[in-house]
Amino acid sequence: MAQSIEPNITELANGWLKSYKLNYKLEQEPLNAEIDKALDDYFSKSGGVGGNRPDAKLLLQDKHLNYYPILIEYKGYKDKLVKLDNNGQVENKTAKNEPHFKNINSFAVNGAVHYANALLHHTSYTDIIAIGMTGYKDESGKIQHEIGVYYVSKSNFGVGQKVGEFSDFSFLKKENFDAFVKQVEDLNLSQEEIDKLKEQREKEIDASLVKLNNDIYQNEKGLGENDRVYLVAAAIIATIGIPGKVSPLEKSDLKSSTEKGNTDGEIIVRKISAFLAEKDLPQEKKDLIIRTLSNTLLTGNINKVENGESQLKRVFTKIVDDLGIYYKIGLTTDFTGKLFNEMYSWLGFSQDKLNDVVLTPSYIATLLVKLARVNKDSYVWDFAAGSAGLLVAAMNEMLIDAKNSIHSPDELRQKELKIKAEQLLGLELLSSVYMLAILNMILMGDGSSNILNKDSIKDFDGKYGFGKTDNQFPATAFVLNPPYSASGNGMNFVETALNMMNKGYAAIIIQNSAGSGRAKDYNKRILEKHTLLASIKMPIDIFIGKSSVQTNIYVFKVGEKHEKDEIVRFIDFSNDGYTRTNRKKASNNLKDTDQAKERYEELVNLVRFGKNKLSIFTEKEYYENTIDPKNGADWNQTAPIDTKPTLQDFKKTVSDYLAWEVSNLLKGNDSLGK
Repeated sequence: MAQSIEPNITELANGWLKSYKLNYKLEQEPLNAEIDKALDDYFSKSGGVGGNRPDAKLLLQDKHLNYYPILIEYKGYKDKLVKLDNNGQVENKTAKNEPHFKNINSFAVNGAVHYANALLHHTSYTDIIAIGMTGYKDESGKIQHEIGVYYVSKSNFGVGQKVGEFSDFSFLKKENFDAFVKQVEDLNLSQEEIDKLKEQREKEIDASLVKLNNDIYQNEKGLGENDRVYLVAAAIIATIGIPGKVSPLEKSDLKSSTEKGNTDGEIIVRKISAFLAEKDLPQEKKDLIIRTLSNTLLTGNINKVENGESQLKRVFTKIVDDLGIYYKIGLTTDFTGKLFNEMYSWLGFSQDKLNDVVLTPSYIATLLVKLARVNKDSYVWDFAAGSAGLLVAAMNEMLIDAKNSIHSPDELRQKELKIKAEQLLGLELLSSVYMLAILNMILMGDGSSNILNKDSIKDFDGKYGFGKTDNQFPATAFVLNPPYSASGNGMNFVETALNMMNKGYAAIIIQNSAGSGRAKDYNKRILEKHTLLASIKMPIDIFIGKSSVQTNIYVFKVGEKHEKDEIVRFIDFSNDGYTRTNRKKASNNLKDTDQAKERYEELVNLVRFGKNKLSIFTEKEYYENTIDPKNGADWNQTAPIDTKPTLQDFKKTVSDYLAWEVSNLLKGNDSLGK
């Protein structure tokens, strides 16, 4: 193998930096405390702990005084610039979602992107430039070099995007840097790319949560499941920080002291209080959060110091190391919901108890939101909010729509704030679950203001819970996954919510017996004022491992009585394209094995536009018919199977019979010959 010319490459590149009069630091030199510490804390390129040293690093400022850390890695072989995966992204993760140390070690760009992720994970910098450079000597002994420049940021979830083609580092020169930053700002990911990256990151979150939960479950004694959920929530809130107001809590801030007022728990509680003080939330909500989290954080056992470290500090460190990157990059995912489902999978709940707190998988939540036709101007509510997963999905949909249709940055910011503060409302009765819903919405950037701890059937009058408390919430979209033990399998929630609305749409996922007799009276009353548009039979295993009830989605138009000639769309969605498994240790229990994405899209179009949208599905799975509004138990219809024999059937039967006759004759001859 050719010898590495890394020293020559290093000399060439650092020579450029010197000639541009840039203040660069070599691998052993400190750059600033925050960056040095992050590089030191992050797992190293070979998989050990700490000690990441880029070959060169700088901190540059643009004309708006924003800082950009620049991390540079050199290699000395011909084809060691960058290793991409099949999607053309820097391949720093293996198929199992673990760090791909071989690539991170061998390729210049992959190494630099790895360092950049250390900064995303452990510092307040959200925009980092990762540069890889390699080269070789050609036949004449001349150095040929290649450069890869990647932008690693919150907006691309840390995966990195190629900025352009460069033959030297002069884009870093003072007079060229602003133009380069402009080039970086113009790198926009399409919605499709964003969705793909999000999906990839969500799978990683699932894998990280499983790993974290396993670890705490096996190695940290004395922590109940609620404690675990609250510890993750507390750690995350304490480390988010608020730019310019509340500095994020660092692992090193926890001293494992036994001094009164300075135990690790008390330090975390103070940080959470400071965070909440900056949030525009009702006082009683802030008090509730502090009270609930303090119950876990201030107990004696968790703060007891052994070998110089409290259990709390140990768990806090695990959480920040495993999950830090995901909320730093601002993933709008149902974070506590995933956590909650993961925790629940470890509990031996009785089946009934479990059915009542099964949280909706995020792709089903998104489906419900699309079926309820949510857009940036919708007002969305959920009467059994759980961990607020459906509201998080609605918020995502609204924010995407706003981003696509509002082109003034100022106006967009105003709209985003309005969506979070005024256009979502959730009710949850179980106080431990209610707490999760609040935390979830705080982590999502604060749609928690109107999450209410009330009985939606008995105590809710349809008004805002915060802000405009005298006004009715002007709901135009209703989404629901009710507790199935409720009256009529949960149709009582549907009747109550729809009757408080003047217009709009609703999509609910419910045990299908609700449509075939269990909720007859509710259904008849609902149809007196609202229209059933569609009934969708869902796969039996969407809640695999949690519950195995057959569910349907019912879609309604609000405020128009259901006439007897109204056409209802019945869709058999048993095959949604996903294969699900229920393996405790699996990093991904959901696989797209048959055009799942396309099927979900087609389903939404079929419900909205009818059968001219049929493409993957057949007439066997899509059936239109009427229902009797006075019946209430005929909501789960399927396409009739034609039993009348055709001429074709007759011919086949005759030919089968003749074949049988002939084979018997031949067998007969066989036995005669013996």
